[in-house]
Amino acid sequence: MTAPDITLYYAPLTRAIRPRWVMEEMGISYRLERPDFKHGNVGGDTFRDINPLQKIPAMRDGNMLMLESLAMMQYLTGKYGPTDLVVTPDEPDYARYLEWLHFGEASMVMANSLMLAHTMLLPEDKRNPDLARWAKSEFDKQARVITDRGLEGREWLAGGRLTLADMSIVYILLLVKLVKQFGDAPDELKAYFGRVTALDSWKRATAD
Repeated sequence: MTAPDITLYYAPLTRAIRPRWVMEEMGISYRLERPDFKHGNVGGDTFRDINPLQKIPAMRDGNMLMLESLAMMQYLTGKYGPTDLVVTPDEPDYARYLEWLHFGEASMVMANSLMLAHTMLLPEDKRNPDLARWAKSEFDKQARVITDRGLEGREWLAGGRLTLADMSIVYILLLVKLVKQFGDAPDELKAYFGRVTALDSWKRATAD
C-alpha cells in the first residue's frame, strides 16, 4: 500500500471535520493547511487555484485532489482500510448504512443551509425570519426521522458501531447546535449527539 501523503485544507466548524475525524479514527497521518477564512474570498487566489468554489474542505493525497467531504471519507476508508467505520455489503445493516451516510448531505442540507444563513451568516438586514422558521420546521421533521427511523433505540445508526454514517449526520447536528436550534430536539437524538462527540477522535478532530 502506498503511504499517505495527505494535506487537508481545513477551517474550524467546516465540513473538513469529517475527513479529519476519519483520519483520527484510523490513525492516518496528515498535514493541515489553513486558508484564510474570509467570507467571500476564502484563501484568496492561492486557494481559488485549488478549489474554484473557494469552499473548505479540499484534500490532496499525493497528486490526487478532492473537494467533497463525504467522498473524502469514502476515499480514506477505501484506500487505507479495512476499517470498522464502513459497513460492508455482507452485513445486515449495509442498506441503512448507505442511507444514513448520504442523509446528512442529501435530505438535510437545504434546510440546514437556510437556517445557518438566516440566523447567523447573512447580515441582519438580509435575513428572512420566515425562511428561518421554515428551515427549523424542516429540521424538526428530520430530527424526528433520525430518532424514530435511524436510531430506534440504537446506540449507533448502523452496524452497532461508529461508522461514516454517524460522522455524516453528527456534523450537520453540530451546525444546528451552533445556531442554537438544537435545544428542543428529541432527547434520544441529543443523547446520541453527546455520546458521539464525547469520543476522543471527535475531540481531536475539532480541537483547533
